[in-house]
Amino acid sequence: MIVKGIELDFFRNYLHMDAKFSPELNVICGENAQGKTNLLEAVSYLSTASSHRARYDKELIQFGVDSAFIKGEILSRDRDFTLEARLSRNARKQLFSNGVRLKTAGELAGVLNTVLFCPEDLYLIREGAGERRRFLDSCICQLRPRYAAALAEYRKLYDQKTRILRDWEEKPSLLETLDDFNLRMAQTGAVLIHYRAHFIRKLREYAPPIHREFSGGREILALRYETVKTVVDPEASPKEIFPQLLDHQESHRQAELDARQCLSGPHKDDLTVELDGMSAKQFASQGQTRTAALSLKLGSREIFFHDTGEWPVLLLDDVLSELDARRQAFVLGHINGGQVFITCCEDEKLEGLGREKVFRIHAGRLV
Repeated sequence: MIVKGIELDFFRNYLHMDAKFSPELNVICGENAQGKTNLLEAVSYLSTASSHRARYDKELIQFGVDSAFIKGEILSRDRDFTLEARLSRNARKQLFSNGVRLKTAGELAGVLNTVLFCPEDLYLIREGAGERRRFLDSCICQLRPRYAAALAEYRKLYDQKTRILRDWEEKPSLLETLDDFNLRMAQTGAVLIHYRAHFIRKLREYAPPIHREFSGGREILALRYETVKTVVDPEASPKEIFPQLLDHQESHRQAELDARQCLSGPHKDDLTVELDGMSAKQFASQGQTRTAALSLKLGSREIFFHDTGEWPVLLLDDVLSELDARRQAFVLGHINGGQVFITCCEDEKLEGLGREKVFRIHAGRLV
């Protein structure tokens, strides 16, 4: 998969930008706060219709204007695609593929796959389960349209059920709909658990060997999926998982009413990361944390390739500057094949890149 070019209007600090990229290595350089990360964010947005840095799309629109535009020319599956995202402060975003409006973001699956690594990915290891679920969701949504649709529906159901649990004492009639929401949440939740379990199984194949080599053979990375306790086999079919989720919901029904919170379901899932048998979240140093997070991202890149037969576009935002020479060499040695974008400061000297196309960014403009 290759991003041949991208056009931006009023996106972040870009008034207008039109760039054509190398199908191999692209180096985006410039001083801090000039727009390097924004450019990678725009490329990533075309694959998931979401930003890793913004909760709301309106945050991506330049101050003082009402709309923004992202357009990418993509080569995928030996076909040319034109992907467009039109963002508005006062309306829902609109997504287009080859001029046809998409009904959901899930329809982007398989057109442009990206793997992004940025400084914030330290949180992938150090923070709560929500960060790791976001990592899983971002990866699986790009590969499985059914998962993307189930996730979107589950989030809506979760929000609606949360309102019921919050307000039921003041409005007892709301409880009449609770069983319907529980039923549908168990159905969609079973789909989420099934796909997450299979993705993590593949991640256990690819990420630990990468981490072992990355750490010079000194550390062993282990991954474990934690989900609803009544689910006997997370890799089973959604049909088998469904009644097990219903059982868990029923056992937590009174607790949810008392707490006024949704306590049962895959929205509490976690991906446990261990180094040499110890919790990486609790005990890993900053260097170990960065190495583990990058191993997960490079492992997901391998999954994309083996699943689709094409390398995803790899986006490395200010990553190499945080690594010593040996780890830089390791990362560069693992990005052969596929298109890569790397951001760096003007004065950084990145050794071993080989042939690359260099873009210099200043104040949201190519210079």
